[in-house]
Amino acid sequence: MHLIEPHYNWRDWYIASEDVNSPFYGRDYSEFEFENAVYDHLIHPQWDSFGSNTLYLKILYADYIEGYVVIEMIGEWNDCLYNDVMFLKRNIIETLLENGINKFILIGENVMNFHSGEDDYYREWFDDVEDGWIAAINFHEHVVSEFCSANIDYYISLGGSFNELAWRPLSPAQLYRKVESMMQKRLKC
Repeated sequence: MHLIEPHYNWRDWYIASEDVNSPFYGRDYSEFEFENAVYDHLIHPQWDSFGSNTLYLKILYADYIEGYVVIEMIGEWNDCLYNDVMFLKRNIIETLLENGINKFILIGENVMNFHSGEDDYYREWFDDVEDGWIAAINFHEHVVSEFCSANIDYYISLGGSFNELAWRPLSPAQLYRKVESMMQKRLKC
């Protein structure tokens, strides 16, 4: 896991540590000191800790005019033991909401497992986005299945075509338009 870096091709457009509205503004990163781990597996130092013991993320892009953010994640999402969604909601999402973000694209190809707990924070997050949405793309099928078993898919759009999105060759704006189009089609059903 220590070799898996957050997507870095968009760094010419956005760097969270240089964004005054980002929860990670001013953060310094090391390329050589591995401090964070998922259980006994060290992870690359470019991933950001937000309070969880097993889940880390990277804000890849935020557009405050269009009101969207792209967040890549790695690790184990464990609401049962660690209430990861609470840390995500309180330490990251609320700051973004306060700065006009109401559309969230979560990239989960490096999220290995999901263990559900209560859905309170998902419901609160869903209510907070008002005219926006939360989309989870490229999560593993077993993770999507766990989200659906816990009825989290009521709050977060995931699975199906959301799991087949070749996002890496796209620019942030192209990814946003593609996901927004998918959300519009979903809402019309």
